[in-house]
Amino acid sequence: MPVFHDADCDLSIIRGKRVAMIGYGSQGRTHALNLRGSGVADIVVGLKAGSATRAKAEADGFTVMTAGEATAGADVVAVMVSDEAHRDLWRIEIEPAIKPGAALVFAHGLSVRFGLVEPRADLDVILASPKGIGPRIRDLYLTGEGVFCLFGVQQDATGGAHGLGLSYAAALGCGRRGILETTFRDECESDLFGEQVVLCGGVQSLVDGAFSTLVAAGYPPEVAWFECFYELKLVTDLMFERGIAGAFGKISNTAEYGAYLTGPRVIGAASHAAMQGVLADVRDGSFVRRLMADYDAGSPELLARRAALGERPIEATGARLNGLKG
Repeated sequence: MPVFHDADCDLSIIRGKRVAMIGYGSQGRTHALNLRGSGVADIVVGLKAGSATRAKAEADGFTVMTAGEATAGADVVAVMVSDEAHRDLWRIEIEPAIKPGAALVFAHGLSVRFGLVEPRADLDVILASPKGIGPRIRDLYLTGEGVFCLFGVQQDATGGAHGLGLSYAAALGCGRRGILETTFRDECESDLFGEQVVLCGGVQSLVDGAFSTLVAAGYPPEVAWFECFYELKLVTDLMFERGIAGAFGKISNTAEYGAYLTGPRVIGAASHAAMQGVLADVRDGSFVRRLMADYDAGSPELLARRAALGERPIEATGARLNGLKG
């Protein structure tokens, strides 16, 4: 897998472009600020009328327009709104305004991979996906560090998409750590799988299930919260720093031995079969079709599940313990 660093990237390429940042949320704000900090002087922000982030973008010193107005005349159009909003935004505002030879930049490959956005043949289409949440990427940039970035070129209409993409990723600060070249397909499918099976779906269900098991067996919810949730960050931080084997060398023998015996019982054959099912749903587009159907209906399933999650007993226990003062 090719890996690039600052020495492989020419920042003058992106510095010479007019960039339209479409969206100013977690990623959009970080991208705009980091680009500016790396010498990109001509940046405008595209937001819908009445956007709650308009005041923040203006306070940060950016000119704010509609998405269509920002797109018109831009050399680089970075689409940083939520995935499900790409389809309508592209058809209604961006596609009619984007000029031939411009570049579309995405931080996630979903909308291109599954056809929500079908770019014209005269456009460069680039993936620049820094591996971190926006505020953390920004904090590291300000300290002179960076995060890994997945980078790819889906379409190279001008012959310069590869250099432009590397320049954009380096301007985010990612060349300080490593820019890894991949494809829209591989980034998108692996990202969706990882989010659902491990990072969000798997972890949430594992933590809540373990907490509920202890509470139902008569253990105090406070104790269950510490053992099943609070200490999770401590262990994952150790794994991040040392690798899984290195982390296991630092925990107690009791914890390590129990992990070897019990891990395969919890994540056994049934779990592995479920993972294959999740991956199949991602690859064949079933998940994205369900996501978009819910979005088109006003997101009733998403909103109902979000509300129900906030009512789980583990949330009240965590809020109470986090509110304790020494």
